[in-house]
Amino acid sequence: MLMFPEDAELPRRARRIAAAMAAILTIGAVACGGGGEAPGGAGAGGRGNMPPTPVEIVTLAEKPVEQATEYVGTVKSLRSTTVQPQTEGFLLKVNVKSGDRVSPGKVMFEIDATTQQAAISSLESVRAAREADAAFARLQAERAKKLLSAGAMSQQEYDQAQTLQRTAEAQLKAVDEQIRQQRNEWGYSRVTAATAGVVGDVPARVGDRVTRTTVLTTIEDNSGLELQLQVPVSEAPRLRTGLAVHLLDEQGQIAATERINFISPSADEATQSVLVKTPIATRGGAVRDEQYVRARVVWSTAPTLTVPLTAVSRVSGQLFVFVAEAGQGGGLVARQRAITVGPTVGPDYVVTSGLKAGDRVIVAGTQKIGDGAPVQPAPPPGSRGNGPGAPAGGPASPKPAEPAKAGGS
Repeated sequence: MLMFPEDAELPRRARRIAAAMAAILTIGAVACGGGGEAPGGAGAGGRGNMPPTPVEIVTLAEKPVEQATEYVGTVKSLRSTTVQPQTEGFLLKVNVKSGDRVSPGKVMFEIDATTQQAAISSLESVRAAREADAAFARLQAERAKKLLSAGAMSQQEYDQAQTLQRTAEAQLKAVDEQIRQQRNEWGYSRVTAATAGVVGDVPARVGDRVTRTTVLTTIEDNSGLELQLQVPVSEAPRLRTGLAVHLLDEQGQIAATERINFISPSADEATQSVLVKTPIATRGGAVRDEQYVRARVVWSTAPTLTVPLTAVSRVSGQLFVFVAEAGQGGGLVARQRAITVGPTVGPDYVVTSGLKAGDRVIVAGTQKIGDGAPVQPAPPPGSRGNGPGAPAGGPASPKPAEPAKAGGS
């Protein structure tokens, strides 16, 4: 078969193109970390070529942690007064409003006392008649005594005169007691403050008919408050006076610390709980009467291992932390470790298993690393000469050289 010169060159060109393609693929595989083990004994994934990632590391140590239980308690005022009338009638005047500060004896409400005034007027008329009867009986008794001494009257007649005198005086005394009672009722028409404090809600209005069971208002004095807790009977054996009680704010932080000063000797039959009381010092109106507050009863304090919340991550319901351990080459590598935790104490978890004192836990920078990644302690904030990712205490790592381009001379 005859071949032209142009056709003879085709196999040689094809071989050159195939060789060039093979060289390009080989260089690309080396640049991407493909192929066998990287230089320097790096493991799978090429992490041996990665510079150590700066991370923040803390060494765990036991610290005193309070063993406590949280409850919801009620604030009660020791000087709270409910204002109710002691007579019946229609309200004529309301001399206070909600928020007013009153002192003892302040007239707060006035009730219609027309009935009492009419009764007093009637009784005073009766008293005048009874007083006249008593005066006449007294004169008769004195005359009878003189006549008896002169022998002009018998003993029986004298005794009768004495009896009439005592009866008239008794009737006069009874009328006086009735007048005194009606005057007291009249005085009850002016409802006064029994204690000092701040007036609460005033639901009563002028013209309302009130009775002895009507609540006109309340007088609150928050200078004397106490916290009442219902502790389950299962925890009652641990109770004792003097235990610390932390009052918590809305963020769960300790707002005040008080001490238990009363433990009920009996349990509540309905709730099966024991009443516990502790005083509350007044702090600018931070708590008020009938307010619900969170309180933590501290049973004891013991050394306990804790880990910062920022170091813990959750994967499929399991909690993990990264622990900095010594690697084969002498550096540090991050190892993921499963842990179990208890309640939170401030910014920390209480560790129940998975860690021990002395472990170096990574608390910042965990989003940049994985299990087995090389790490190093992060440089202190504000250090000079260390760029991002530079080792602590040294200059920034030099930029690695770019691989040679395919086909270069």
